[in-house]
Amino acid sequence: MVTFAGWEMPIQYKGIVEEHHAVRRRVGLFDVSHMGRLEVTGPDAAVSLRSLVTYDIAGLEVGAGHYGVVCQEDGGILDDVYVFRLADERFLMVVNCANADRIRDWAHEHLAPSLQATMEDRQAETVMLALQGPDARSHLARLVPPLAEGLRPRRCAEVSLMGVTAFVSRTGYTGEDGVEVVLPSEAGVGLWKRFVEQGVQPCGLGARDTLRLESALLLYGNDIDTTTNPLEAGLAWVVTLDDGADFFGRQALLRIREAGVQRHLACLKALGRGVMRAGYPVLHSGRRVSELTSGGFSPTLEVSIGMAYLPTELASVGTEVEVDVRGRPLRAQVVQRPFYKRPKAG
Repeated sequence: MVTFAGWEMPIQYKGIVEEHHAVRRRVGLFDVSHMGRLEVTGPDAAVSLRSLVTYDIAGLEVGAGHYGVVCQEDGGILDDVYVFRLADERFLMVVNCANADRIRDWAHEHLAPSLQATMEDRQAETVMLALQGPDARSHLARLVPPLAEGLRPRRCAEVSLMGVTAFVSRTGYTGEDGVEVVLPSEAGVGLWKRFVEQGVQPCGLGARDTLRLESALLLYGNDIDTTTNPLEAGLAWVVTLDDGADFFGRQALLRIREAGVQRHLACLKALGRGVMRAGYPVLHSGRRVSELTSGGFSPTLEVSIGMAYLPTELASVGTEVEVDVRGRPLRAQVVQRPFYKRPKAG
C-alpha cells in the first residue's frame, strides 16, 4: 500500500507486470475512487464550464464526454479533466484527486456570481471503478447487456446496475477499450466482487502508471502542471481557440500560439539497457536540455520509455539525446507519440 494524495492505495495485487498484461490482453479492474467527481447543474452550467475548460464543452451532446484542461490566466494548467453531459443543465466533471478543491475554489472565485450554476463534490458519496481491456465490455454485458452493446467510445449513460442508479462511460486511462463506473458508495464493494467473481484481475497503481505511460497519457504533477501549457504538452486538440468563446487562459494561449511554442513534450525510447525515471536529466551534445517528467520500463514493448519537454529543434522524431541514469549516460531517441496504440474498437 502507498499513500497517494491522502488515499491508501495498493501498488499491486499479483504483480505490476502481470496486471499490466491482463489489461492489454484481457481485462483488469481498478478502484479509482480517489478521482474527484464534481457535478455541475443549473441553467448556466454549460456557460460556466465553457469559461473553465479549454474545449467547447457547451457544444457537447447529452450522453457525450470529452477530455479538456482547466487553465489559469497565464495558460498554465490547473488540471486536466473529463467532462460528461448528463442532461441539458447537468454535467459530471472528473478531476484529479488532489485538485478537486482547487478546481471548485477556482470556479467560485473567478466565475461571475450572476451565473446560475452550482458545483457539488460527489466523491464522498460515490465510488468509481474502471474496467479496462479488450474484454471489458463483455464482462459489463453480464450485468447490463444493452448498454455494453450500444455504448460508443467517449459516450456515457445512467443505468440501473445492481439495484442502484450508476453512471457508466466508455473511457479510461490505460489506452485500452473499457468503461468507468460511478455508483453509490454502498454498492461499490458488491460490484467489485461481481467483477472479480467473473475472473477479472484486480490492478493497482503500478500497472495504472505503466499502462498510461505506454499510451502517453499525461499525469498531473509530473507531465503537466501550472508551469506548463496545453500547446507545448501536445494538447492543442483539446483547446478551442477560434470559436470566439472565452475561457480562462485563452488570451495567453493565443499569444503563445502566435509566438510559436518553444518546447514540446516528446516521447523517448531507450536505445540501450537501463531504466529511465522521472527527474533524470536529459542531455544533448553534453548539455543539459531538460529532465524526464515520466519514465519507466514498458512491459509491452520490453524497453525503457519516458517523456520530457525538449526544445522545439530537438523534439522531432528520430532525434537522439542522452538520459543521465544515476551518472551513466543512456542513449534515447524521440519516437512517435504514443508509444503504444491499441487496435481501434468498434
